[in-house]
Amino acid sequence: MKKSETGQYSSALYEYLSGFLTEERRKKFEKHIALRSRYVTIVVEDIFQPHNASAVLRSAECFGLQDVHIIESKNKYNPNPDVVMGANKWLTLHHHSGKENNTDECISFLKKNKYRIVATTPHKNDQLISQLDLSKGKVALFFGTELEGISKNIMDAADEFVKIPMFGFTESFNISVSAAICMYELMTKLRTSNIDWQLSEEEKNNILLDWARNSIKKPELLEEEFRKKLTQ
Repeated sequence: MKKSETGQYSSALYEYLSGFLTEERRKKFEKHIALRSRYVTIVVEDIFQPHNASAVLRSAECFGLQDVHIIESKNKYNPNPDVVMGANKWLTLHHHSGKENNTDECISFLKKNKYRIVATTPHKNDQLISQLDLSKGKVALFFGTELEGISKNIMDAADEFVKIPMFGFTESFNISVSAAICMYELMTKLRTSNIDWQLSEEEKNNILLDWARNSIKKPELLEEEFRKKLTQ
């Protein structure tokens, strides 16, 4: 999103582009944008199985989370189109790659945006996911690799640790299942709380604009036409 595409400009551009959408699509946009949240965000570190990568995105979109942060240090994040079912079109994906330490860069970005770093792992100071206090501020929930879990960098930077209760012989859930359970727990609690979890008007405008762009063929041509109208 360009800096100029904020406030009134992005709102006006969306109104223009939405004229090329069906009425049904516009109504869906209005319904779902009101339910979107950035209060909880998911962070995945070096997931390498396409099925898991796709399932996490699909669950995030279904539960109304807007952002997913993807750390790509060892493994490239490759969602499977047959599993993700287009969910990535409606999410804001933040890729952290190409830096000397992608994990630290991601953590720094989230802390600057006032997120608590919450790691999903058994730990001596952990708590059940249901016990996490959402009133203390925004949450960035970290998930590690399928085999090794979260990295030491995340362990060292974490503000809190959470776990999912287990009652069977198997030591852990599949990562995509763990993420879905955590998202359900947190978003259900969040939506029934008094916390201000909804998007700002500017965030709504920018996301609606992205959704419109993803729904129209060659939106750049229509945007150029819109800019020309502004200068006339």
